[in-house]
Amino acid sequence: MQDKILEALRRNAADEAVQLAREWTQTEPEQPQAHRWLALALQQQGQYPEALESLQQALTLAPDNADLHLLHAGLLLSLRQFEAADSALDRTAELNPNALPAYLMQAHLALGRNDVDEAERITRTAARVDEEHPEVVALLGMIALRRGDGDRALALLSAASQAMPNDPRILYALGFAYLGKDMLAFAEQAFRRVLELNPGITSLQGLLVHLALRQGNTESAAATMRHVLSKPDTDTPAMRRLAGELELQSGQPLQAIEHLVPVLEQWPADRQTLQLLLMAWQRLGREQQARETLDAALAGNTGEHNLWLARLSVEPVGSADAAAVAERWIEAMPAHLPALETRMRLHDMNGEGDAAEAVARRITGIEPGRTSGENRVVEALLARDPAAAVAHVQGLVAAAPAEIRADLRAWLGSVQDRAGLHADALATWVDVHQVQATQRLPLPPQAKAPLDWPEMGSIPEGVSARPMFVWGAPGSGVERVIAAIAVGSPVVRGDRFGPNPPNDAFQSYHTLQELSTGKLSSEQLVSQWRDLLPSRGLSDANMIDWLLWWDNALLWSLRPQLPEGRLLLVLRDPRDMLLEWLAHGSPAPFAVNSVGEASEWLNRALSQVATLHEQDLYPHALVRIDDIGTNPAAMADHLGRLFGVQLAPAPSLGPVRLPAGHWRQYRDVLSAAFAQLTPVAVRLGYPEA
Repeated sequence: MQDKILEALRRNAADEAVQLAREWTQTEPEQPQAHRWLALALQQQGQYPEALESLQQALTLAPDNADLHLLHAGLLLSLRQFEAADSALDRTAELNPNALPAYLMQAHLALGRNDVDEAERITRTAARVDEEHPEVVALLGMIALRRGDGDRALALLSAASQAMPNDPRILYALGFAYLGKDMLAFAEQAFRRVLELNPGITSLQGLLVHLALRQGNTESAAATMRHVLSKPDTDTPAMRRLAGELELQSGQPLQAIEHLVPVLEQWPADRQTLQLLLMAWQRLGREQQARETLDAALAGNTGEHNLWLARLSVEPVGSADAAAVAERWIEAMPAHLPALETRMRLHDMNGEGDAAEAVARRITGIEPGRTSGENRVVEALLARDPAAAVAHVQGLVAAAPAEIRADLRAWLGSVQDRAGLHADALATWVDVHQVQATQRLPLPPQAKAPLDWPEMGSIPEGVSARPMFVWGAPGSGVERVIAAIAVGSPVVRGDRFGPNPPNDAFQSYHTLQELSTGKLSSEQLVSQWRDLLPSRGLSDANMIDWLLWWDNALLWSLRPQLPEGRLLLVLRDPRDMLLEWLAHGSPAPFAVNSVGEASEWLNRALSQVATLHEQDLYPHALVRIDDIGTNPAAMADHLGRLFGVQLAPAPSLGPVRLPAGHWRQYRDVLSAAFAQLTPVAVRLGYPEA
């Protein structure tokens, strides 16, 4: 529904957008986003008081939603002078290019639609009329806030507030700028000042409760909550829910239930209310009360997904009572796929394979291609007729839209592998890589080993920061090691694999060439890396940096300039690594144009690792995860002993893929590649055969 409303707003079809949004609020009156989009549609239609009323309703339902408050701030700003719709504003701007109010209003309308680019374009036009106008400055600040530029937002909104110190609307936006910088006390001060100037903005009360809680001030939060609940106009289900959450955090589950049960009666599908109630019942050991309360709610709301999930969660996992609840759920919602999926899993937990397959086929009958059902059908076919399993997945691939066909073909390769069709599996995987090669990164360059290395530097006195670099070649499972370390360390950084990687030499493919030509000095490489640490959320060099690539040539810089550093290299049998890379790719999306190219590159990369280890070129550790890569407890134990600390096991290290030694199943079809990798495998301590 949201997409339909947004599309109508973009076409300036405000009447259509309002109609769609009203339908949404009627079908889901407890959904704050429905009221938010109705407010946006009404705003574009020119019905500003109604828009404000709808937005207030959204805030009543979600008093702690920062995005809604920010939208509210924009609407309040825009209401200062204007009551015209977007089309009228366009006409105003045409007739009077210096009509600043029209530009400001248009910019607010664009922000309301979350069209930040358009809002910025209009605001820059407004700035040409009067760049120092406080509302222009405030708009620029709100745009910066939407773009995540907290420093610029704070500076601009502070300046606007200094020009108009008692304007509640600018203070409102300034509060969110402080909030974005985690300056909680300043944010609270700004919001309390807004309430002093405009007591009618009751939706801020809930936000103030949250701010007090985040600062550990439970007494202030409780006092604010008592004040809110003492007034009929602010004693709303959303505030009662927040009161329940506050009681739960204060260790008062019984009082939390007293607040939350009435909320459940009004909002029987509200997920947050259900989660809070389940926590309170669990702490009190009142499972029977939970059953009775939820069954009573279900009696009048048999079609509510969240209610059924909550009711199911009260029963022991996999128990007969859980199965009975799942049967009731299916009876109430016979075509509801999550209910059928739940029953399918319960059948499997109880060893009822045929029944689980039957439910899976019922799922795929309702929605052909649904992952849960298709996976279970294929598992059943693999157990009794592997060829039929392969044929089934081939049929899914043929029928799939182009955008998901690559993922399905990778799955087909795995099914062919499990069916013992190793040549077919390899051909499928290689084909997937070749199709995607043009959209992937080229393999990183590699340098030749020098005749000698620069001397290791001495660690200066007083240096306590010990940075660690982590790298594993494709197929090594390095991401599993990172997942295990991240459980116990807040200084792990995997941003090199994200949308905003650090722009330093460890990220650049030109580094090796620039080091060899002297364009980049060894000192510059390390200083550049250090300079970016604050932008990565680090106060010093005590960090664990997961590298996109590694080459021993980096030691030209690290040995003399960063002797206190350490290197953690993740390994599996190189032949398993190649197979894993071909079958499942790697965290760094490197292109694989052919098996030969991949094996040659991997051989050179691992030969460098072997050389580094044999000659002890830099402080390092080899982490072999062949037998522990999917075992969180074993991984935590191994890494804990390596680091000399106790690590808690990660909840998961990722899906189980190809087991250690699986490369032997591919000796015939990958004989040339494995022959190339066997010498380096032996150097790294793996058996020759």
